[in-house]
Amino acid sequence: MNMHNIIIKPLITESSMKAVDAGKYTFVVAKQARKENIKKAIQQLFNVTVVAIATSVVKGKKRRVGKKRQEVASANWKKAIVTLKKGEKIGLIEPGGAEEKKS
Repeated sequence: MNMHNIIIKPLITESSMKAVDAGKYTFVVAKQARKENIKKAIQQLFNVTVVAIATSVVKGKKRRVGKKRQEVASANWKKAIVTLKKGEKIGLIEPGGAEEKKS
């Protein structure tokens, strides 16, 4: 499995952004990805040291769509919470990292 196919996208929510202060970053990953593969991919893509990984499969929600309000289920997906070595950061996900200073 290619490392670019393992990490799908960062998961940006209120609770995941609060965990960034503790060095924990949350990503949506491929369902068949294992912890060892996720660790290698994060370390190669962001040049950081991964200390721990917690994974969980999130159950898809059911929604009503269309004129007849048919119930459609979204797919299950997997998330990984990655803990980095103390003092290391992923600049892409840092809160306020993209904002420029006003002078």
